[in-house]
Amino acid sequence: MEALGRELGARLRAGDLVVLTGPLGAGKTTLTRGIGEALNVRGPITSPTFVLARTHPALGGGPDLVHVDAYRLGNATELDDLDIDYENSVVVAEWGHGLIESESATGSWLEVVIARPEGAGDEFDPSDAPEEPRTVTITGYGPRWEGEG
Repeated sequence: MEALGRELGARLRAGDLVVLTGPLGAGKTTLTRGIGEALNVRGPITSPTFVLARTHPALGGGPDLVHVDAYRLGNATELDDLDIDYENSVVVAEWGHGLIESESATGSWLEVVIARPEGAGDEFDPSDAPEEPRTVTITGYGPRWEGEG
């Protein structure tokens, strides 16, 4: 997931929004870690669950990375309270589907859906999980991603 994040991050620029969807343990934060590495931002990149959004400043001339966990947000109005710089940053939002897309500075966004194998049961602990293959679907919306394949 981290290698995929590096590959994706190399294509991102200021104003891009990436919406991550997947179950607990799917690799959303790991993917974001790879994006941050490609963007050359200050880390470490960890889940922003308790702070809702964390800004990782660029170490070079590129954009900052804003890592959002929208799980506990009830609506887009609560996103406004976070005062995210969508225009000058790359924003990666976990659990943001249906909530954050309208905030895109460019009217475009990438949706990344990550599926991991099912059947771990209720006692699943992602930190104990062996490496498992994931199925990742990336879909671009809006003019920024037209013609991308």
